[in-house]
Amino acid sequence: MPRGLRRLATAGPAAITLIVTASWPRPVGDRLRPEIQVISAIRTIYTAQTEYDSQFQRYARSLRELGPPDAGLAGAAAAGLIGATLASGSVGSYKFSLTGDAEKFAITASSGVKSFYLDQTGILRASEGQEPATSASPEFAK
Repeated sequence: MPRGLRRLATAGPAAITLIVTASWPRPVGDRLRPEIQVISAIRTIYTAQTEYDSQFQRYARSLRELGPPDAGLAGAAAAGLIGATLASGSVGSYKFSLTGDAEKFAITASSGVKSFYLDQTGILRASEGQEPATSASPEFAK
């Protein structure tokens, strides 16, 4: 038996519990969890928009166009690039909106307390309060 394991085996259960507890991943605080979820959703929409543009030579004009079709094959009206829940425009306490055309798009997610904005530049912006974030809002500090 290697020396490190021999020492651990003779240290007893308390030492093993301490080692396991110290190495266990710490959960993200409840305060940050909604922000992490909304940022992940925004990045998913951003990725879907780039894929949509490569398939249909324009950006989607709505979340519905990125979402799954009700029936039949995917197409420009419902490309199936994001899930139905995200396409519904709501994740947790955040409401999402998407606008787009041939050259640009903008994603906004707002909870009434904090708002995020991302466009085709890939720069995530945020603002506090009820006003939605815009392209003029400060860049979100990671």
